[in-house]
Amino acid sequence: MKRATKRPESFEKPAYWSNNPPPKPEANVVEEKLSPTRYGDWVKDGIAIDF
Repeated sequence: MKRATKRPESFEKPAYWSNNPPPKPEANVVEEKLSPTRYGDWVKDGIAIDF
């Protein structure tokens, strides 16, 4: 079976589609303060603690 490579002529592009390239991801900022990590633990001075 041959794969379709073109849209039907009756197709209309939705208004929210654009031809602009996707935005570049922002730099990931790591916080050194208390922050929740996976599994609901917190990290303080390099030690994971659970309440």
